[in-house]
Amino acid sequence: MDIERLKNDSKLVLCRKYYYGGFAFLPFLWTINAFWFSRDAFYKPHFEEQHQIRQYVIRSGIGALVWLVIFISWTCVFQINRASWGELGDQLSFVIPRGIP
Repeated sequence: MDIERLKNDSKLVLCRKYYYGGFAFLPFLWTINAFWFSRDAFYKPHFEEQHQIRQYVIRSGIGALVWLVIFISWTCVFQINRASWGELGDQLSFVIPRGIP
């Protein structure tokens, strides 16, 4: 998709849709939003919708970063404590490793 061909008001609508879509537990939409529209939000000459796009881009970047921190934290906690959680750790595991923990 080439967003450079879109008009500025269409860019704002698409940016807004991706921002609100991220609230449906789809943080990759926030990541895409932050990357796709960062050039329009910060580097292009001023246009009327730029301020709103900039707000959505900043919020999307923060939301994606928060989800990344949560995901990495959960992964670390789970990997460290899976064996000590006993049956619950096994039920949460997709693949149960063999051997002594």
